[in-house]
Amino acid sequence: MNKILLILFFIGNILNTTIIRGQNTCPLIPYPQSSSRINETFQLSSRCVIVYTEEFESQAYLLQKELLRYTSIAVSTLPDKATLDSNIVYNVIKLKKDYKFKSEGYSLKMHTKDITITAGQPSGMINGVMSLVQLTRLSTLQNTLVPIECWEIEDSPLYAWRGFMLDEARHFWGMKKVKQILNWMALYKLNRFHWHLTDSQGWRIEIKKYPKLALIGGIGNYGEEYTPAQFYTQEEIKEIVTYALERNIHIIPEIDMPGHQLAALATYPELGCTGGPYDVWGQWGVADDVICAGNEKSMQFLEDVLSEVIDLFPSEYIHVGGDECPKVRWEKCPKCQARIKAEGIKGDKKHSAEEYLQSYVISRMEKFVESKGRHIIGWEGGLAPNATVMSWRGMDGGIEAAKQKHNVVMTPNTYVYLDYYQSADTDLEPDAIGGYLPLEKVYSFEPTAGISPEDQKYVIGAQANLWTEYIPTFSQVEYMIMPRIDAVADIQWSDPSKKDYQTFLPRVARMTQLYDRLGYNYGKHIFDINASLTTNTENGTLDIALTKLGEGDIYYTVDGSDPTIASIKYEGPVQINQDCEFKAIVVRPNGTSRIFSEDIFFNKATMKPITLKEQPSKGYVFNGAQVLVDGLRGGSNYKTGHWLGFQGKDLDATIDLKEPTEIQKVSFNTNVVKGDWIMGASAVTVKVSDDGKNFKEVASKKIPELTQNDKDGLYPQEISFAPVKARYVEIIINSSKLPKWHGGAGSPAFLFVDEIEIL
Repeated sequence: MNKILLILFFIGNILNTTIIRGQNTCPLIPYPQSSSRINETFQLSSRCVIVYTEEFESQAYLLQKELLRYTSIAVSTLPDKATLDSNIVYNVIKLKKDYKFKSEGYSLKMHTKDITITAGQPSGMINGVMSLVQLTRLSTLQNTLVPIECWEIEDSPLYAWRGFMLDEARHFWGMKKVKQILNWMALYKLNRFHWHLTDSQGWRIEIKKYPKLALIGGIGNYGEEYTPAQFYTQEEIKEIVTYALERNIHIIPEIDMPGHQLAALATYPELGCTGGPYDVWGQWGVADDVICAGNEKSMQFLEDVLSEVIDLFPSEYIHVGGDECPKVRWEKCPKCQARIKAEGIKGDKKHSAEEYLQSYVISRMEKFVESKGRHIIGWEGGLAPNATVMSWRGMDGGIEAAKQKHNVVMTPNTYVYLDYYQSADTDLEPDAIGGYLPLEKVYSFEPTAGISPEDQKYVIGAQANLWTEYIPTFSQVEYMIMPRIDAVADIQWSDPSKKDYQTFLPRVARMTQLYDRLGYNYGKHIFDINASLTTNTENGTLDIALTKLGEGDIYYTVDGSDPTIASIKYEGPVQINQDCEFKAIVVRPNGTSRIFSEDIFFNKATMKPITLKEQPSKGYVFNGAQVLVDGLRGGSNYKTGHWLGFQGKDLDATIDLKEPTEIQKVSFNTNVVKGDWIMGASAVTVKVSDDGKNFKEVASKKIPELTQNDKDGLYPQEISFAPVKARYVEIIINSSKLPKWHGGAGSPAFLFVDEIEIL
């Protein structure tokens, strides 16, 4: 029930630096496995020397480049053999080998005169280098010196796969920006860059055997259909791959198939079931036109593309998409039906023959990729039996895949889809696809939650995804990623037993000082007032508890006026028992925050005990039944916690008014998002009781079905009846099935309800 507001532009000055800098918590993100503060300071200057053993020459040069990039200090490099006869006077950074460290593990030991980074492999040395780089970047240049806090760290990652996905099919960013993202990833020790290069909305990679693919399929961005073709040449791809590998980042290219192929079909229409004409898709969603699975020329096309992609990318995995492939064209395509017959493909109770045809396509591509010494990975749904699964539809797909002994990368939209809103106050946010994913929820993600201990080994890692339909500028890319990527990094690397959001926040706050220095556009929500709003059914009040990060005092009003330093000073939770427009600010030495505001509405049901006969559907329980009578009306975003969602069942709630009360009207809101299968109520019934056991009906009515032309949004409903006195009120709000005009016709619709009011 948190509502978050943006703060003014003086973030770097408002932090309580005595709290942040004086603590013994290591400031690194991700948090190391073992760390201890050394009460010493290393002075980085141009007189410093990086001394390296032979196998770590590349990492020495990387450290040299990174220090120059972020401090403008040029340090020297020197092979360790060259130091045998020399007497180095100035501070030394040593890169040394120790076989006890496996793969990506390292140690970092810092003292006044020397720093030693030890690792067993180049990947581990890169991680150690990046820890030192981050500590350096978090420090401040003082003339020609950078004083760096000294730490002793021994560290290794929790997961082998620590990923981030960028969608460039919808919006193209170019090599410079991709390298910038790779720099961010390296700083946070993320090691898998999942690159979504093709989709119905754009083809962004040169394929020499099919030169028109990128020239035609690369035209446009999402919502900008006439933008000239933008794509990566193979030479640019090679440069980016090399740049990534220097930073221990493996690039996983995605060529989405057999669906999401309109950009290819627009270029080569003979590859589709109907022969076209087709256009590069300029809209959101999933197109019915897909690669013709019965056309051998289409299959050869996919193999040819994969062959060139494999030659360009040395990664173990090639991503083939594999989800969201409509079958409507295959059902009517003579070639596809002939393929089904020739391959002996048959449908059953679980899947149609066309659904098994998709498995045929993916299995065939898997064999081809395996013949090249690589493996496929794809989104859950429609993959080959041996494929590594990327679980995105919540947690359930990954849990099931692990049970079946599949390797799994957990990337659930409920926790790590960074194109979701960061704040419940969407009016203050840039456009997003929807959803609600604040920093705290990202940080709460546990990749192995719900998986048995014996199956957890199949979870090879976790990944955050950024889809870009609603992200037209790179400035917004920055905003959507940072600082949520800080939480992602901790999840992927650090010991979950050491996770603590309250100690995580100061580390993020310190990192934002770096963001400010580098001019990044980032979400400043951690500096907002955070309000925890709790229903108190015993007292009949809404209890408001306010917190903030850093120094300053909070002041508030309850009459709708803007708070000032002359308003009521916040000393502890505030109890509200009547209609109120609550506002609060933080007053800091350098100014005040923007106003936090919450409208609270009371009626006869507000703050009363409420029970449900059936719980909401999984994922939409939020804070439970009490949100229906908490005095807070939900907005258009159904994922903020204000709404309860039910699929395939009705909302049946009983409210205890605590004493016999005269009533004559019940009202509520439903939230409609047709594309997400969320429809309105079909009917409502009101029953009353004196004892909570024996109920009699006092009113019911049917609610007209929504038409295809009805818009998404809030649909208020009410039902009136002759005044009646009762203590208990049962409200039954009926859900529905998706109507005939809907793409999911006949399936159970979702019903989202908030704020039941009794008058």
